[in-house]
Amino acid sequence: MSLHSNTERPAPDKVLVDIADYALNYEIKSDLAYETARYCLMDTLGCGLEALEYPACTKLMGPIVPGTVVPQGARVPGTSYQLDPVQAAFNIGAMIRWLDFNDTWLAAEWGHPSDNLGGILAVADWLSRTPAESKTPIRMEHVLTAMIKAHEIQGCIALENSFNKVGLDHVVLVKVASTAVVCQLLRLNLVQTIAALSLAWVDGQSLRTYRHAPNTGSRKSWAAGDATSRAVRLALMARAGEMGYPSVLTAKTWGFYDVSFKGREFSFQRPYGSYVMENVLFKVSYPAEFHAQTAVEAAMTLHAKLEKMAKSAADIRRITIRTHEACLRIIDKKGPLANPADRDHCVQYMIAIPLLFGRLTASDYEDKVAADPRIDALRGKVECVEESSFTKDYHDPEKRSIANALRVELSDGTVLEETVEYPIGHRRRRKEGLPLLIEKFKTNLRRRFAEEQQRRILDASLDRKRLESLPVNEYVDLYVV
Repeated sequence: MSLHSNTERPAPDKVLVDIADYALNYEIKSDLAYETARYCLMDTLGCGLEALEYPACTKLMGPIVPGTVVPQGARVPGTSYQLDPVQAAFNIGAMIRWLDFNDTWLAAEWGHPSDNLGGILAVADWLSRTPAESKTPIRMEHVLTAMIKAHEIQGCIALENSFNKVGLDHVVLVKVASTAVVCQLLRLNLVQTIAALSLAWVDGQSLRTYRHAPNTGSRKSWAAGDATSRAVRLALMARAGEMGYPSVLTAKTWGFYDVSFKGREFSFQRPYGSYVMENVLFKVSYPAEFHAQTAVEAAMTLHAKLEKMAKSAADIRRITIRTHEACLRIIDKKGPLANPADRDHCVQYMIAIPLLFGRLTASDYEDKVAADPRIDALRGKVECVEESSFTKDYHDPEKRSIANALRVELSDGTVLEETVEYPIGHRRRRKEGLPLLIEKFKTNLRRRFAEEQQRRILDASLDRKRLESLPVNEYVDLYVV
């Protein structure tokens, strides 16, 4: 038997070619996608502004070497930082994701496609400020286009391919999607883009252990910033001529499929278009892991019913949550919760807070609130069970529901029940949700800016035609402090 390997260079994997061709050449024609992307832009930046109130986030931000300023670098919204595009992408990506409040996509794999804005905005802003780099103005329309395409790449791969089931974190898809659209912003050709994408798959991918007991921790809040900044670095390397690895996915023994995906090839439900942005899930009201959003809505309704009955959480004897399989796998937790990252991925905690206090905010995950003994006492009364119809509808592409049903039994025998099938951030509830999303954005602007600066940002953001025509650097400058 020969031990010699075949050294003939293969053609690039079809998955790489399809992603690159879509990123470089596909024309987005969906008005709904662009309109949704504008709301996504506002909401994503607003989530980042709220995160700047948390020292755990801001301690990781800024230049790697304190005091470093890049004169024509990218600006970081809500701060005075001006950084190279790689570090700026990390800063923006980390603040966007810190509080688990930006958009979500749920399928075989989960994730937050707006995480890609870290790399997109950093590169577009840097190019806009650097005449030698930008031969024509980079406008906000290009940012929205890149967002739509990044959402589509990440979301379409996620529809049929579960990375969590092999222990890998979904931020691998942020890295891949960001790499593709950053290559387009940098005007790389097809060969260069395929090379950059291959480098993204060659990387060792993040383990999900930082999202799950017993290791849940704050890395889950900066992992997307790390992924999108890595994408910028790889795209710049490909632009400089770094070689790619054409069969990075399919190579026997050494490729991604054999090493990291149990020998399975990716499967696809649909071609790339604009489906994901059109159907993306917004977190409108609560900074809660998305599989719990409807549970939190139900708990808020039940809290109001308890108050009307002159009852409280102290009168609760038992709580049953009927839910979908993904919720059980990710956020059904018993026992001690070590930190905010642990708490915001625990469905029992996320319903205990509204049942007790009639609210759920980012600060409710902090140690001061969590020290209240009533929270863990109520958590101990919760049982989660799978409702098979909820799991079926969760995977149905025509429904994409994220249902939860709460049954609360009181000590006097009274039973209260509440079911919420679609969260307020779902496409089926857009008319109800978008006005609240704008109010969320306004609230987050007030956290950081004086009234006149808030007005200038709103004037530019709420007028789609004006927003799309603005040079990226002029829009980002509106957020500088």
